[in-house]
Amino acid sequence: MAKKDKTSKKNGKAVAKTSDYADLAFQGWRRENGRVGVRNHVIILPLDDLSNAACEAVANNIKGTMALPHSYGRLQFGEDLELHFRTLIGTGSNPNVAAVVVIGIEDQWTKRVVDGIAKTGKPVTGFGIEGHGDIATVAKASHVAKQYVQWASEQQREECGISELWVSTKCGESDTTTGLASCPTVGNMYDKLIPHGIYGVFGETSEITGAEHLAKARAINKKVGDKWMKTWQAYEDEVIQAHKTDDLSDSQPTKGNIAGGLTTIEEKALGNLEKIGRECRYIDVLKPAEAPRKGAGLYYMDTSSAAAECVTLMAAAGYAVHTFPTGQGNVIGNPIVPVIKISGNPKTIRTMGEHIDVDVSGILRRDMTIPQAGDALIDMIVRTSNGRLTAAEALGHREYVMTKLYRSA
Repeated sequence: MAKKDKTSKKNGKAVAKTSDYADLAFQGWRRENGRVGVRNHVIILPLDDLSNAACEAVANNIKGTMALPHSYGRLQFGEDLELHFRTLIGTGSNPNVAAVVVIGIEDQWTKRVVDGIAKTGKPVTGFGIEGHGDIATVAKASHVAKQYVQWASEQQREECGISELWVSTKCGESDTTTGLASCPTVGNMYDKLIPHGIYGVFGETSEITGAEHLAKARAINKKVGDKWMKTWQAYEDEVIQAHKTDDLSDSQPTKGNIAGGLTTIEEKALGNLEKIGRECRYIDVLKPAEAPRKGAGLYYMDTSSAAAECVTLMAAAGYAVHTFPTGQGNVIGNPIVPVIKISGNPKTIRTMGEHIDVDVSGILRRDMTIPQAGDALIDMIVRTSNGRLTAAEALGHREYVMTKLYRSA
């Protein structure tokens, strides 16, 4: 939470007073490269789909570790392979991860992931299955994983300023309330915290269709705006137009979006862009899973609008907390990054309330303002960074989905 002299009471509970956002602080784990995490995971990371079983066996043997099974990793090539490696290395490098065991079918590709993660300075060891088999590999990896989890359990939190936090965003199961309430709540949070040094990111390239001119105008300068438009146009030409059968109905907007009152992609896009507030301007355009390199500020990442894929890519870029506005209700989580759900839909709060962390339905009733909702989200971000489990974490949602660009060889 915020420093003690920056709290007040609301309904008997301590709530961060966010009138001075620069003074907000949280208790985080400082990693070897200086980054700060809000979780302390030891992960067992498979290089490829063939290694999932071995990783899950290690996680079953050693309590306190977590396997991240996924698809793909075999016969990929070119940019698709580079994205695969970038996602795996970025996942292991995320500051919410204390230590990593990597298992792959082949030694050479496994070593590439290990070497990439090792650049952060955190403990990481890799094992190849070929020439050894699952049983011997699981045994050796389990010994290392036990040492790592015991070492991680003794790492201590320290007080960190809000400027050391990286917060990503992506919305899902959007409806009319999303653009009116939950997305503007995230935008208000960014307007308040970006000036104080946090890193932010938004994405969902196809979902900005119809508002691409507005997104371009929010770039920090013409060069970055042109880079964004080139990225959007490439997605439009090479993915959407090249592979659509008629139009994007049932995909963009989805059936759930349409049921919630969003009848066109343009309506959805306008609500989506509410997540970047009124004042923020993005300072660079990132490739999928690419870490930002231009310092603190808001970034755009070229991603799918699929929830699990997008959150996985943003986590691989180094973001430690994810904010997720939802209208109709989306149950997405992530294994290493806490996903904070925000909803302004009274029906969703009533029927799916166990999935929602921040209720901003008061905006629709006019008994909560958007700035008040933004402060409530900031308070929840700080509480989550201090250790509060999100609804997705408590319910066991650990969706980890790799993005694949094209067919394998």
